[in-house]
Amino acid sequence: MTTVSLVVIIINIHIALILATGMTPILVWWERRVAGFIQDRAGPNRCNIGPIRLGGLIQSIADMLKLVFKEDFMPSHIRYKFFFTLAPVLLFFCIFLTFGVIPFADDLIIDNQSHMMQALPMGLGIMWFLAFAGLSTYGIILGGYSSGSKYGMLSSIRATAQVISYEAAMALSVISMILTYGSIHLGDMVVAQGELLFGFIPAWGVFLQPLAALIFIVTAFAEANRAPFDLAEGESEIVAGYHTEYSAMRFGLFQVGELAALCAASAIIVTLFFGGYQIPWLDTQTLKSNIDYVMIAIMILVPIKIFILTSWMKKNNNWEDASDIRAKETGILNKVFWTIGILTIALFAWFLSTGLSQNGVAITVAVLQVLTFIIKFFLVALVFIWIRWTLLRFRYDQLQMLGWKVLLPLSLLNIVITATYIVVTGS
Repeated sequence: MTTVSLVVIIINIHIALILATGMTPILVWWERRVAGFIQDRAGPNRCNIGPIRLGGLIQSIADMLKLVFKEDFMPSHIRYKFFFTLAPVLLFFCIFLTFGVIPFADDLIIDNQSHMMQALPMGLGIMWFLAFAGLSTYGIILGGYSSGSKYGMLSSIRATAQVISYEAAMALSVISMILTYGSIHLGDMVVAQGELLFGFIPAWGVFLQPLAALIFIVTAFAEANRAPFDLAEGESEIVAGYHTEYSAMRFGLFQVGELAALCAASAIIVTLFFGGYQIPWLDTQTLKSNIDYVMIAIMILVPIKIFILTSWMKKNNNWEDASDIRAKETGILNKVFWTIGILTIALFAWFLSTGLSQNGVAITVAVLQVLTFIIKFFLVALVFIWIRWTLLRFRYDQLQMLGWKVLLPLSLLNIVITATYIVVTGS
C-alpha cells in the first residue's frame, strides 16, 4: 500500500467518523430548533461560552459533557452485566460500520493510480450496509433483555418484530435498484446517476425507481427507529423502552447510536436515490473539463451567500446595546464568515492564476463532490427531523399492517415490473 493510498483511507475514515459521530451535537441542536420552529417557540438559545451561543448549539455541547461526567449507575437487579454493558457498544459499532461502503466522491486518481473514496475500499456495497444495519437491532434487543425490566423486554420484542417486518421490504426494494444499475457496488450506482434522462433529467434513483425510493425511505425510518415508527421506545407506553435502565454514557451511546442510524439512513438514501456525490448536470469528467468555470462560479456565489447569511443575522440578532453578548456574537460571526469567504476566494483566485496540475484538478473535484454529498446528507437528515415533529406515532398493529400488507406486496410488484422492463427492452 502506497503512502497516498494510506492518506486517502485515513481521510475517508475521518469523514465517516465525522458523519457518524461528529454530527451528534449538531443534529441534537437541529432537532430542538426544528421542534421549536414547528411548535412556535424559541428552542435552546441561552447557553453560551462568553458571547458565543451559535443559535443554541452550545446547549448540545453542554448536554454531551454532562453525560460524559455523570455517574454511571447500574441497577442492582441486573443479572447479565456484561450484556448490559455490551448492548449500547454493539448498537453504535454496527451502525458506524455501515458508513464503511458509502462513496463520498468519485474514485480519486493520483499519479495514474485510482483510490476509492470510501472508508473501506471494498466492493460489497449495499450488501455490507444491509448486513450491519440489520445487526444493529441486536444492540436494542440485548439492551432490553439484559435490563431485567418489563419495559425493556417489551421494547426488545417490538424491535424484533419491527425489523423482521421492514427488513424484508427494504431488501426487496434494494433488489429493484440492483436490477436497475446491474451492480451491488454503491460507487457504480452513483456513477450511473451522473448520466441524464432524456438529455436534461438527472438519472437519479428517485426518478428511475420512484416506488423503490418511497418503500426504502419508509423502511429506513423503521430501521432507524425514528418517528412515526419509534415503537421500541414509546414513552407513552413503555417509559423509554430498551434504555430505561441506562444512565450516563451508556445511555449516551444509545442516543449517539440512534442519531448515527439517522445519519446512516440519510447517507444511503442520498447514495441510492439522490445522486450521491454527483452535482446535477455536472458529472466527474465534466467537472474536470470545466474546473476553471466552476471555480469562478464559486468565487461569485460565496460572497453572495455570506452577504445573505450575515444580513439575516443582523436582522434577527440585532440589539441596541452594543455591549450585549448577543450583539458581540453577531459581530464575531460576521468577521469569521467573511474571513472564510475571503480566504476561499483568494485560494481559488490563486488556483486560477497559477493553474492546477492533473492531480490538483482531481483533488479539487473530489473536495467539491464531498461537499455536495454533505449538503444532500443534511437535507435528507432535515426531512427525518421534520417528520418526527410532524407525524404521530403509529399504533403497533398499524405498523405491522403497513409492513406486511402494503410495503411487502408493493416491493414484490416493483421487482416484477423492473425485471419485465429489463427483459423486454434488453437494458
